[in-house]
Amino acid sequence: MRTIGIILSVIGAIGAVVFGIQAMQDSESFSLLGVDVAVSSANWTPVIISVVVLVVGLIMAAAGRK
Repeated sequence: MRTIGIILSVIGAIGAVVFGIQAMQDSESFSLLGVDVAVSSANWTPVIISVVVLVVGLIMAAAGRK
């Protein structure tokens, strides 16, 4: 169970980083009265799923130690 938890943690961390960078690059910026306004048009669902997989993996790895 600990090994599966570590594998899920690694996959979740990699997914969160990759999809997070991609989501941050999908934002648009425009100037309104001299102020730059950023509007995000990114799909945040893969980031959320990756973070959930990361947390589940950490819980499984911690439970495997007991």
